[in-house]
Amino acid sequence: MFQRILVLIAISFFGFIGWVIYLANTGQKSVFFELVAAIPYGDKLGHFCLFGLLTLFINLAFKFKTMNVAGRPIYLAVLIVSTFVILEELSQHFVESRTLDFVDLIADFAGIAVFSAFSAWLCKKLYPIKV
Repeated sequence: MFQRILVLIAISFFGFIGWVIYLANTGQKSVFFELVAAIPYGDKLGHFCLFGLLTLFINLAFKFKTMNVAGRPIYLAVLIVSTFVILEELSQHFVESRTLDFVDLIADFAGIAVFSAFSAWLCKKLYPIKV
């Protein structure tokens, strides 16, 4: 039951991010945009937190599942969120109301990295190796 709740949280958070992207792409106003604008570097902090938390929630939902990439285990969540982030950021080049910003991409990946490190720590606590 708890695992289903974690999956629902991950899906809901992804939906929330999709809704925020829709608002931005269509040039609509939102209380979230006003809040971000009121905080110094709020946009970058928002990118860091949104995609970092999405990585964490997907890691929890997938029970920290990894895939081998070039002989190294990489969280599946990192692959999913990284792909989404790259496609979303690059798509902004084609949306009139948006601006392609590589600093946003850096903030996205910083969030993914930090929350992946937290995921690794959390995984060890939740699923300790039994000897």
